[in-house]
Amino acid sequence: MDWVNPEPVSRYDLVVIGAGTAGLVIAAGAVGLGAKAALVEKHLLGGDCLNVGCVPSKALLRSARAAADMRRIERYGLNRTGDFKVDFAAVMERMRRLRSLISAHDSVKRFADLGVDVFLGEAFFSGRDTVAVGDTTLRFHRAVIATGARAAALPIEGLAEAGCLTNETVFSLTACPPRLAVIGGGPLGCELAQAFQRLGSQVFLIQSGEHVLEREDRDAADILQRTFVREGMQLLLRTWPRRVNLTEQGRIIHYEQDGRQKQVVVDEVLLGVGRVPNVEGLNLETAGVDFDRKKGIAVNDYLQTSNPAIYAAGDVCLPTKFTHMADASARIVIQNALFLGSKKLSDLTTPWCTYTDPEIAHVGLYERDAQVKGLPVDTFMRPLSEVDRAILDDEDEGFVKIHVKQGSDQILGATIVARHAGEMISEVTAAMVGGLGLKTIAQVIHPYPTQAEAIRQVADAYNRSRLTPLVRKLLKWWLAWRR
Repeated sequence: MDWVNPEPVSRYDLVVIGAGTAGLVIAAGAVGLGAKAALVEKHLLGGDCLNVGCVPSKALLRSARAAADMRRIERYGLNRTGDFKVDFAAVMERMRRLRSLISAHDSVKRFADLGVDVFLGEAFFSGRDTVAVGDTTLRFHRAVIATGARAAALPIEGLAEAGCLTNETVFSLTACPPRLAVIGGGPLGCELAQAFQRLGSQVFLIQSGEHVLEREDRDAADILQRTFVREGMQLLLRTWPRRVNLTEQGRIIHYEQDGRQKQVVVDEVLLGVGRVPNVEGLNLETAGVDFDRKKGIAVNDYLQTSNPAIYAAGDVCLPTKFTHMADASARIVIQNALFLGSKKLSDLTTPWCTYTDPEIAHVGLYERDAQVKGLPVDTFMRPLSEVDRAILDDEDEGFVKIHVKQGSDQILGATIVARHAGEMISEVTAAMVGGLGLKTIAQVIHPYPTQAEAIRQVADAYNRSRLTPLVRKLLKWWLAWRR
């Protein structure tokens, strides 16, 4: 598409730098409320989520899940004739086709039609209230930095020379690597490691810690770790890559594990060790915006930077780099920047999900967090092995775990491990946002049979805990008296 940047107006109500999730939500929301907004993007609209993040990865994960189901199809009483084979090129073609279909939502044309002035090019601040895009100057009343983040690198000797994949390049593969090393056992590393293992790679997951997903609930991480081992993945825990050499046999990773020097030979290396904010090239000093190259743009609870006229949203300023957090922070910025609002980031109740199989979803506090805060909690858990629908689906490895403030039904946090945990966690999140406790959830009729029944069953367990020996004695006396 040949795009000619529009002629700028004399001054914009809002100039947004970056057209990822946060920038798109802000620009669309601003013009929808009658503001004159400009949106600047130097690469692709849609940002990482559309192009190299959530959208392509979830398409890949869906194909990988189907492949896993095919390999165990006999467990459902079905017979497969002939050998099962993954057509990796077709999997990637499907991903690109679906990504292209969704990309229309984030296109230049759509946003121009909404009334946004879209400028393609590299932006930087030329003053405290001006942004330059090439030779064009955009003056603003308010501006928003929403430039996102990029894949973090590791200073491993020889890695750059040997070459490695990141989330920004892995979706360009057309052939499945026979042997793949994934460095990093966090959410990104775990999701892609399992996907490639299921699609035909022999995956070596390299993690410096004692187990995968170290920040996650330990019971949840243990279930996922057992799943990885059962599916044939090689877990290299307590492992530190020291050097990589490119040879005719492949990429040799020299690593240290438990004080011993070892090596493994692979065809590709995928780096999945987190993300760093995109703050370079913006000339932030000229705009009076404080920042840190590792932590990103410094903002207050209202997402305002050290320049009161400039805000930030999304991965460039948030410690939790989720697409839905970028969306939520964008909505805060719209209200605060345009309408002198007082919406606070700290008021948000934010769930998240690691989209492995099973998925691990969480909201609120972990038990360890409550202990640090000095909050005594009661924990109620329902294993999926006791939930009828999970048993019938052959998806009974997992649980629903909910923490409440001790002596009350106030929900402080929850972890769900289930094949569709991400779809289930919102019920608990909604209860927390609405100030509803487990007593209310226990009154909610859940369709039978569903895996979400486990949430109500946890609430039932809470109600049973209220039947203390004294209460039981009084109830027994009351029933006897009525006779």
